[in-house]
Amino acid sequence: MSPLNRFLTGNASWFLAVGIQSVLFSWLVTMVLHESPARVGVAQMATLLPVLLLLLVGGGLADRHGGARIASVAQALSAIPPLLLALTIVLNQLTFGAMLVYGVAMGCLQAFVTPARDGLLNDVAGSSVQRTVMLASLTQFACQIVGVAIAGLAGKTGAEPLLIVQALIFMAGAVALRGLAGSARRPGIDGRNKDHPGLLHAIVEGARSVWHSRPMRFVCLQNIAMGFFFMGSFIVTSPLLVREQFAGSAADLSLVNGVNAAGLALTILLMLRFGEATWPGRTLLLSQGIGAAVLLLGGLAPSLPLFVAVMFFWGICGGFAMTMARTIVQELAPPEQRGRIMAFYGFTFTGAGPFGALLNGTLVSAFGAQGALMMVSAAMIAVMLIVGLNSPLWDLRSHHLSAGTR
Repeated sequence: MSPLNRFLTGNASWFLAVGIQSVLFSWLVTMVLHESPARVGVAQMATLLPVLLLLLVGGGLADRHGGARIASVAQALSAIPPLLLALTIVLNQLTFGAMLVYGVAMGCLQAFVTPARDGLLNDVAGSSVQRTVMLASLTQFACQIVGVAIAGLAGKTGAEPLLIVQALIFMAGAVALRGLAGSARRPGIDGRNKDHPGLLHAIVEGARSVWHSRPMRFVCLQNIAMGFFFMGSFIVTSPLLVREQFAGSAADLSLVNGVNAAGLALTILLMLRFGEATWPGRTLLLSQGIGAAVLLLGGLAPSLPLFVAVMFFWGICGGFAMTMARTIVQELAPPEQRGRIMAFYGFTFTGAGPFGALLNGTLVSAFGAQGALMMVSAAMIAVMLIVGLNSPLWDLRSHHLSAGTR
C-alpha cells in the first residue's frame, strides 16, 4: 500500500469511528441515561476540553517523535475506551460518571491523533498538497456520514456491538498509519529527528512561526472568526431556529445537518474534478464572505425548505474555505514544524468554538434565532473585509506557496 493510501485509510478509519461515536455518545447520555440538558452539555464539554488543553502538546510531540508513530499509537489506544464502555454496559454499570470518563479519554486521544495526522499530509502528498487536502476532506465528510448511519442502528442492536465495531475500526486505522513509518523519508514521519528542541519550546516556536508568517497569521485569524461565529451558529443557533421558528422535529434538524455536509462534500468533488485553485487566498476570502452573506439570508428565510437550501449553499462555501485555509497553512509550514503548526491552526478554530457557542446562545436569548444569525453573519463579513484589506491573501498564488512565500 502506498504512503498516500495508508494515510487516507487511517484518515477514513478515524472519521468513520468518530462518526459512530458522535451519535452513540449523545444517544447514551440523552436517551439511555435520560440526563438533563445541563448534564448533557457537561458530557459534551468533557470531550472538547481535553482537545483544547492538549492539542498543541500533541502537535509538539508529533514533530519530536514522528507523526506516524504518535498518530498510530494514539489511534490504537482509542480502541480501549469503547471496549471498556461496552463492558460497562454489559455489566449494567453504565452511569453518567462512566460517560464523563469515556468522553475525557476520547478527547485526550483526539488531541494527539489530529495534529500528528495533519502533519503527515505534506509528506504523503507528493507534488500536489491541495489535491491531497481535498481527498482527505472528502474522506472525512463521507466517512462521518457513513459512521452516523451505522450508529443509527443502536436502537435495534444496542450500543455494545457498535462500540466493538468502533474499536476495530480504530485498530485498522492504527495499523495503516503505523505502516507509514516504514516508508518514511523525512523526520516528520519516522521521528528520527534527534536534535529536536524541548516540547514547550517547540510549541512556542510553532506559534511564533505562524505569527511571523503574514499569510498564516491571517488565515488563523479568519479561522478564529469562523470558530467564533460559524461554529456557534451551526451547533447552537441553527438547531434553535429549526425548533422555534419552524417548529421542526429531529428529522428536520437531521435534514439541515445532512444537506450542509452534502454541500461540503460536493465542493470537494467539484474541486477534484476541475482542478486546484490558482489563487487559494482569494478563494478563501471570497468563499468566507459569500458564505457569511448566504448565512445572513438564512436569518431571513420564511420557511424550513428555504432555510435548508441556505444551509446547503453555506456548506458549499464552507467546503472551499476549509480546503483553502488548510492548504495555505500546510504548504507554508516548515516541514520540521508542521505538526505543531497544524495543531496551532486547529486550536484557533476549536478554541474559539465554545466561546462562539456562548455568544450565539446569548444572542438568541436577546434577539431570537433569526436575529442572532444575521448579527454573527454581519460580523463575519466585517472580519473578512478587514482580513482581505490588510493581508497578502488576495494576491497569494499557488506557486508562491510552494516557494515558501512569507
